[in-house]
Amino acid sequence: MAIPRLRAFEGPALLSYGFRPFFLLGSLYAGLSILVWVPLYTGALDMRMLFLPVDWHIHEMLFGYLAAIVAGFLLTAVPNWTGRLPVQGLPLLVLVLLWGAGRFAVCLSVSLGWQLTAVIDCAFLAALGLAIAREIVAGRNWRNLKVLVPVAVLLLANGLFHIEAQFHGVSDISRRLGLAAAITLIMLIGGRIIPSFTRNWLVRENPGRLPVPFGRYDGLSIAASVLALAAWTVAPEHAVSATLLALAAILQAGRLARWAGERTWRDPLVAVLHLAYAFVPLGLGLLSLAIFAPGVFPVAAGMHALGGGAVGAMTLSVMVRATLGHTGRALEAGPGALSVFAAVFSGALLRILAAFDPEMLWISLAGLAWASAFLGFAGIYGRALMSPRRP
Repeated sequence: MAIPRLRAFEGPALLSYGFRPFFLLGSLYAGLSILVWVPLYTGALDMRMLFLPVDWHIHEMLFGYLAAIVAGFLLTAVPNWTGRLPVQGLPLLVLVLLWGAGRFAVCLSVSLGWQLTAVIDCAFLAALGLAIAREIVAGRNWRNLKVLVPVAVLLLANGLFHIEAQFHGVSDISRRLGLAAAITLIMLIGGRIIPSFTRNWLVRENPGRLPVPFGRYDGLSIAASVLALAAWTVAPEHAVSATLLALAAILQAGRLARWAGERTWRDPLVAVLHLAYAFVPLGLGLLSLAIFAPGVFPVAAGMHALGGGAVGAMTLSVMVRATLGHTGRALEAGPGALSVFAAVFSGALLRILAAFDPEMLWISLAGLAWASAFLGFAGIYGRALMSPRRP
């Protein structure tokens, strides 16, 4: 994603490009919220919200953390797709404040009431979708309108989350719908950048087999996976959903194998993208097994493979690479990058393990690993995100 031309901007560097505030604030929020979540889970802390502790955790990971990173990525990528100038300055600050208002509203939901909380919380994704749509339409970049579909589904899931929590006491369909939208985004965007970055590196550093270009197989695997996730969203215990999820897992594993990831181990910035995407077929497969053998495979294992693994590892991998490239740093994984990668993968694997053996030790270790990854990212790359781009 090459940096396009910019307006003359004299404000703080943090507001000069979408990835800067959203990657920084999103990573801080991801790490700190997990440190709050662990005592919430054990009952040592009570935040007096309308959401149950588990629902708050799920909601803030999907519609707090993930929404921020999606915003940072799209506000950076769309100008490259359209050739238009990026959103910066006051309009960008408004989006950041809307995101922050949603986080505070959820925490103050008892005082605000569920309707006002929902409106404030959903305003950010609605504004982001409108901003992205405006840029794509103005740039006549019609083929990228498809990225708005998962964003719209995230918005729908967020609104439904508030309704379910209010009238049913716990989220149900909305948590699965939100996760399905997140995985769809990863399949669309990951399927675009992973083969591209891999091809560029292999052509330069390791000539030989290259990733297979996007084709009918990719379209089929995405369509089958979206269908499987839709079936799981509305019928999470049905044998048809399990069968579709198993098929989707196989197709996604085949898709990943076509990208020549095994040839990229000498460049961690590329290899880590393949490892992160591997959680997609793993998670789909675990969800399928949870339906076929519920006494052996817990649903939480599949959900955390997709959430903590695919979403967590993929977003962190993209954040590191984009931050290095867009701030003028060398695209090299130093000790800091390697440490946060190790932490996020450890956290995901430990949380999957905790689903099978729900001891507080594993959950606590997983939370500490996750927090280390994202607070580590903020600590290592925060200065770069707040400083002008190097020439």
